[in-house]
Amino acid sequence: MFKKIDHTGIVVSDLERAKEFFLALGFTVVRGGPLRGQWIDDVLQLPGVDAEYLALSLPDTQTNLELLQFHSPAGERESTPNRSNLLGIRHIAFAVTDIETIVADLKKKGITFFSDIKVYAGQKKLCYFLGIDGIILELAEYL
Repeated sequence: MFKKIDHTGIVVSDLERAKEFFLALGFTVVRGGPLRGQWIDDVLQLPGVDAEYLALSLPDTQTNLELLQFHSPAGERESTPNRSNLLGIRHIAFAVTDIETIVADLKKKGITFFSDIKVYAGQKKLCYFLGIDGIILELAEYL
């Protein structure tokens, strides 16, 4: 029986920069370390894996991210920038309170937003912004 989504994995080009980005959003580091050896080669079906990871969590929630940086085999960037209509997983949404304050604070930190805050069907306020390495993130405040 499935119980919950344990974490979302994000492959990044610079683990330290990605860590700082998510710390600025309020995440904390839970653990991290190297990933190498036959066991990880077998799990990922990639030869000669040499990677590092960081597990991050939002305090007092069950929201967990796993950031991974591959040194070998080197990761590749998709040929087109991340767009909302590409097939596959496209964004991660965070439920928030006081979206206006959060957006203002993130803009002061240099975060790029797609648009101003919008209201959907009188049910939630939302906006999209770009995270590390161009991943799309959403803020959602339910009314």
